[in-house]
Amino acid sequence: MDRKTFEVPNIGCDGCVRTIKNELSSIAGVKQVEGEVATRIVTVEWDDPANWQQIVTVLKEIDYAPAEA
Repeated sequence: MDRKTFEVPNIGCDGCVRTIKNELSSIAGVKQVEGEVATRIVTVEWDDPANWQQIVTVLKEIDYAPAEA
């Protein structure tokens, strides 16, 4: 299982976190999505067939792109 924690600058409320959770959870292989409004931090755990690039693509499509490292 892969796991990544990252910042999403566009998070501003619980609704944002809920949207991210709902959208990422719909990807086959995504096991868990956690988000924190105060820190704007999201953690995603996934297995195949999901992959990081697919997760980033979905986040960009819903206007919650991860912060650039």
